[in-house]
This record gives sequence, C-alpha cells and structure tokens, in this order.
Amino acid sequence: MQALIQRVTHASVSVGNETIGAIGPGLLVLLCAERGDTDAVADKLLAKLLKLRIFSDEAGKMNRSVQDVAGGLLIVSQFTLAADTSGGNRPSFTGAAAPDEGRRLYDHFVAQARGAHPLVQTGRFAADMQVALVNDGPVTIPMRLSANAA
Repeated sequence: MQALIQRVTHASVSVGNETIGAIGPGLLVLLCAERGDTDAVADKLLAKLLKLRIFSDEAGKMNRSVQDVAGGLLIVSQFTLAADTSGGNRPSFTGAAAPDEGRRLYDHFVAQARGAHPLVQTGRFAADMQVALVNDGPVTIPMRLSANAA
C-alpha cells in the first residue's frame, strides 16, 4: 500500500460541482491499495502516517504530527500511484489492487482513521474527482509498505 502525503494549509475534493470533502491545516493523503495488501498493511501505514512528524514546533523544526497539531486528514483514493512506466509511454496499473479489493482496503483505512483521529474527510472511491490544495512548505512525502513490512 502506498500513500503520497502532502502537508496542506487547506485541501478539498469535488465530484462534479459538489465539494464532498474539505479540511483546513492537515494532511492530504492520496492512497493506493496494491495487489497483496492486507488490513494489517493498511493499519501499519495509518499508524505511521498519524505519527509522522512533519509539522513545525515552536522552534520551526518539523517535530509534530498531525495528531499533535489537531490537523485534518483528507483521504483520497488514487490507484494511479501504482503506475509502472518502465515498459513504454503508456503506464500500466497491473500493480494496483483489483477494484473490489481496492475499495475494501480504502474503506478499511478510512474506518480505522476515523476511529483514531477526530477530523477525517474523504473523496469518493472510483469517482472522477478534482482535488484542490495549497501545499504547505511544500512538504510532500511518499510512503510505501508491503505485506512483508506488516
């Protein structure tokens, strides 16, 4: 499972002209379930994400987590993070989890996030979404865990 995490001053996700999720300061999490991922992998990724110290403390050092600063989480499914571009100019997405399993793992991740963090917003799985954000810093961090790491 992999995530692209962006520290934001605010972010939102829309489907059509309707905003379906929005946060102020916090983390935009673009999430991709890959073949072979499990609930344990999702749980470990979430735990690491919630403790990731990428927010500034009083001295301006990245020393606080999203939980420490009571920031929001905006979790958006994005299977294109599994893109393999090694074989030519058209990406292959065969590394992404099958749609049913991807949805199940995304829903599991969101449910666990809601149980562990007070402010969680989401996109809509498999929808054509528009994501707007102001990256703070900018800070963008890729995270990837596999079944072997869980």
